[in-house]
Amino acid sequence: MINIPAYLPADELWPIICEQVSREAQAEPLLADFLQKTVLQHDNLAAALATILTEKLKPFPLETGKYYDLVLSSLQKPDILQALSDDLQAVFQRDSACTHYYQPLCFFKGYHALCAYRVMHDLWLNKQDTLALLFQNRTSMVFDVDIHPAARIASGVMLDHATGIVIGETAVVGNNVSIMQSSTLGGTGKESGDRHPKIGDGVLISVGAKILGNINIGEGAQITAGSVVLKPVAPHTTVAGVPAKTIGTPKCDQPGLEMNHKL
Repeated sequence: MINIPAYLPADELWPIICEQVSREAQAEPLLADFLQKTVLQHDNLAAALATILTEKLKPFPLETGKYYDLVLSSLQKPDILQALSDDLQAVFQRDSACTHYYQPLCFFKGYHALCAYRVMHDLWLNKQDTLALLFQNRTSMVFDVDIHPAARIASGVMLDHATGIVIGETAVVGNNVSIMQSSTLGGTGKESGDRHPKIGDGVLISVGAKILGNINIGEGAQITAGSVVLKPVAPHTTVAGVPAKTIGTPKCDQPGLEMNHKL
């Protein structure tokens, strides 16, 4: 069983972010106005993210105030807000290039794309399918990350670098999963219905991996770079190749957390 790391509640994370940003604003005056408008003028993480997404996903066929309110109404829901907080902390814990909590919030497009997905998924669940698909379209164009609004993604997830990631309509992604750039959770043809992968907790999906079809990837599994996975993968198993085959076990119980890509 994979142990879920301790994530701070969203309301405890926010003051830490603001303190870090205040120091950066003083150290780099050229960014002071940007940091003030993006972070410091807001009362919580949801409001800051709503501002960031509203700005980054322009142009959008809604009046700016209505657009912001729509995004904020999703992001401030307690379960979504905590997932956003967990995702941010996941980046800080796993990405060696991330040295402060505020960096994913302000600069990392993989985190932004995941936040946008959480808005579009909320819209989808509320039967606002067309609006959700519009969000998907803008997110794909802006961030080069294409996640269907109906996909189900748990929390503590990291999309590292993120460029070229595709996650299909019936895909499921568990807690504490890390997905590297150019990876695909896709189907195998024109079949309808449940046709995309189910990814267990703590899985590491390395660069350019393609996981295709309605198959289960067990918790703690490792999918190595460039692999094409067409069959189920047992928990705590490492697979590699085209097509992927079992080559052993990961070097740790939680590859999605440890980010150890070595065989």
